[in-house]
Amino acid sequence: MAASMAAAARRLRRAFRRSPLWGGLSRRPFSSEPPPASATAVRDAFLSFFRDRHGHRLVPSASVRPRGDPSLLFVNAGMNQFKPIFLGTVDPRSEMAGFRRVANSQKCVRAGGRHNDLEDVGRDLSHHTFFEMLGNWAFGGEYFKEEACRMAWELLTQVYGIPEDRLWVSYFGGDPKAGLDPDLESRDIWLSLGVCASHVLSFGPQENFWEMGNTGPCGPCTEIHYDLAGRGGAPQLVELWNLVFIQHNREADGSLQPLPQRHVDTGMGLERLVAVLQGTRSTYDTDLFSPLLDAIQQGCRVPPYLGRVGAADEGRTDMAYRVVADHIRTLSVCIADGVCPGMSGAPLVLRRILRRAVRFSTEVLRAPPGFLGSLVPVVVETLGDAYPELRKHSAQIVNLVSEDEAAFLASLQRGRHIIDQTLRRLGPSDLFPAEVAWSLSLSGNLGLPLDLVELMLEEKGVRLDSAGLAQLAQEEAQHQSRQAEPAQERGLQLNVHALGELQRRGVPPTDDSPKYNYSLRPSGGYEFGTCEARVLQLYTEDGTAVASVGKGQRCGLLLDKTNFYAEQGGQASDRGYLVRVGQEDVLFPVPRAQVCGGFILHEAVAPEALEVGDQVQLHVDESWRLGCMEKHTATHLLNWALRQILGPGTEQRGSHLNPERLRFDVATQAPLTPEQLRAVEGTVQEAVGQDEAVYMEEVALARTAHVPGLRSLDEVYPDPVRVVSVGVPVAEALDLSSQAALQTSVELCCGTHLLRTGAIGDLVIVGERQLSRGTTRLLAVTGEQAQQAREVGQSLAQEVGAAAERLSRGSQDVVEAQRLSKDMGRLTDAVDTAVMPQWQRRELQATLKVLQRRANTAIRKLEMGQAAQKTQELLRRHSEGPLIVDTVSTESLSGTTPAFTAEAWALAVCSHMGGKAWGSQVVAQGTGTTADLEAALRTARAYALNQL
Repeated sequence: MAASMAAAARRLRRAFRRSPLWGGLSRRPFSSEPPPASATAVRDAFLSFFRDRHGHRLVPSASVRPRGDPSLLFVNAGMNQFKPIFLGTVDPRSEMAGFRRVANSQKCVRAGGRHNDLEDVGRDLSHHTFFEMLGNWAFGGEYFKEEACRMAWELLTQVYGIPEDRLWVSYFGGDPKAGLDPDLESRDIWLSLGVCASHVLSFGPQENFWEMGNTGPCGPCTEIHYDLAGRGGAPQLVELWNLVFIQHNREADGSLQPLPQRHVDTGMGLERLVAVLQGTRSTYDTDLFSPLLDAIQQGCRVPPYLGRVGAADEGRTDMAYRVVADHIRTLSVCIADGVCPGMSGAPLVLRRILRRAVRFSTEVLRAPPGFLGSLVPVVVETLGDAYPELRKHSAQIVNLVSEDEAAFLASLQRGRHIIDQTLRRLGPSDLFPAEVAWSLSLSGNLGLPLDLVELMLEEKGVRLDSAGLAQLAQEEAQHQSRQAEPAQERGLQLNVHALGELQRRGVPPTDDSPKYNYSLRPSGGYEFGTCEARVLQLYTEDGTAVASVGKGQRCGLLLDKTNFYAEQGGQASDRGYLVRVGQEDVLFPVPRAQVCGGFILHEAVAPEALEVGDQVQLHVDESWRLGCMEKHTATHLLNWALRQILGPGTEQRGSHLNPERLRFDVATQAPLTPEQLRAVEGTVQEAVGQDEAVYMEEVALARTAHVPGLRSLDEVYPDPVRVVSVGVPVAEALDLSSQAALQTSVELCCGTHLLRTGAIGDLVIVGERQLSRGTTRLLAVTGEQAQQAREVGQSLAQEVGAAAERLSRGSQDVVEAQRLSKDMGRLTDAVDTAVMPQWQRRELQATLKVLQRRANTAIRKLEMGQAAQKTQELLRRHSEGPLIVDTVSTESLSGTTPAFTAEAWALAVCSHMGGKAWGSQVVAQGTGTTADLEAALRTARAYALNQL
């Protein structure tokens, strides 16, 4: 009996590992239960259960844009927003620091990066790029294994009414190599709850040991599975719920160490749970998707969705249904959270998702133009109550989806034309050129996915130069790495163990309130106070806590207080130095300060020995700090001015500043016009010129919750929170009846600011580019740099004006005309690269484009006249004989008409004759066959006249 049980368990383990999540056709019920609850009711029941029965705090879903986590393209799990708690880095003054037991439904996207389901979507009945993860968490040992398992079992069996005999559980069976024992505690808990022993299985670390990444918090997990077959045969198990018990930390050397605090992290996919409760074999057959599938059928006039997969899905119609339904949900949620289709990172992934949806809707479902945008209201109706941002941004979502769909369809048509043109000049056995395919791809100009380009070529029986394409991809990757902004050195960090030890010892967070101790002198300058502090702890470069450091050693200092601003909220860290009290002639340079879980760590190189307990005096670099204050206050004014000019719905997407310049990302419906850029600058200048007072005050976070016009970001703010108000005292700005926050800049901000706006001097927007469709990045300078930028702009404007005057006078000489054209090119380069007002740059670029065209036209006319004259001279000189042998000067080959090349001219003519051509810009040859030579000559003449 024991042997047969063990053999059965082995078979089940193999089934766990190899079985697809869902198999066979969908639309086949497997439950005789009463009519199922809606997805909304299922979600609400989960949240109500943990709130009402077990005292959990409900927290909103985080944005799918990761908050301060460059390791992720998208939020892909419910635990992402709670990483600071697991890592011990949460600000102790923040609302999150008080979380003990919480629950929520988190929006998740798994496309691109480590977790990527994009290419699987549509092929089966279960994969999605967007899904909702239901989860409950217990932090700091609030509860652990027994309570977590008991709550999960209670919810599934008593609230949702799932039969106990349909549920199976797995637990961690240990890992001898890592020195980890089996999690027998979890096994025994499940048995005590009444789970049949044959339904409790153990697995190794691959299945039942969860890790955040290569390093960091981790621990065993126990999973609850549902048997699709029931009593009808061999178990068909799908995972419902994963309960993770975070109790270890994976160190950099691969070893495991116990965490200072234990946590519970659980996650259950709503879509799969709803499929179980609604008695369907596919998540696509639930009411989360059925409205979309119905809308697709109505909009495309295709046969109804039947849930077929693989070979049974003739024409891939049902696959297209699933792709479009899934992708429009992902697009809607991402755009509502500020991630728009673009050219790199998460925006590029979203662009691929949108274009994949367009391909399937147009090529398989034969959808009319604009179809995808018409599905957005269905998504909003389905998910808008749970995630109100969808309703708020529904119009923007429709516009962006429709615009990108139209752009892609136009690119597709143009791409087909380019492919046909290219094929005409290829031989029967020639490979399709890699550079042409690259120019068509997402990494090139038209944005066609490479797999689509290959498919289009395959349909024509042509092979692609794959080796050449791989080479181009490698070159592009190298180019991107050179162009990328250099990654900032992380510097010294306090790891989870160091932070846990400080908390165990009862060391309070660093008092950094002295960073706000500065005042305005009567002369207009700023006076920054010093700060005396005591060394509480020293750290070596690898984060080891030590009692002393020696001469020349790079170290981290933890003090009881500081006047240094640690980098956060987009503002660069202060820099400066410290001295030991009583030994003021020995300076300890401090290039950076960082915040770790409420503790400020100062980096320094010790010129002499330093010990725990030493008294030190800190001095910030006043020029650096003042530069940051100028830029930060200017950033607030820029944010306010953008809302004044573009509308109150304009939202900040991020910012960063240092004394040199500020960077500001803003959500925009379209690129800013030169007039808008100029108006924004003017609005800021007006506030600067009024030299308004800047008020700062700490208030309870709750007081700021419903103030109209108050600006805040998707960040975790401390409580109390600091409010910065320009021109209006904070108390008045927060008065709900005053509406003051609608009339001036009022923001939640922990940064350091000027006390009056006049010290900004001036602000000039010197750069602007689209990060993605819907997001614009602005670069700006202030003060003397702004004045210099204006002077450069004025000087270049005068040069462009002088060049226009020269051009209007005309020229009778080709050489002079060519010199003027080159001057236009030089001016264009100067305008493109100068630090100058962006609005003025755009205006001068438009002017220079017109002037360059006029200059090139003048050159061509002079060259044609010159050519006619030389032709007449040749004919006069060689009036007799059948052959002319002579020389022609190449001075006129100025390169000012690159659009009209010999190769392109020959190709146009030879293609007309069914042939091909090759050559360079200057000389070309080709072949072809025609019975109408005059028609070929007319083609050559028409092409040349069109180009000239």
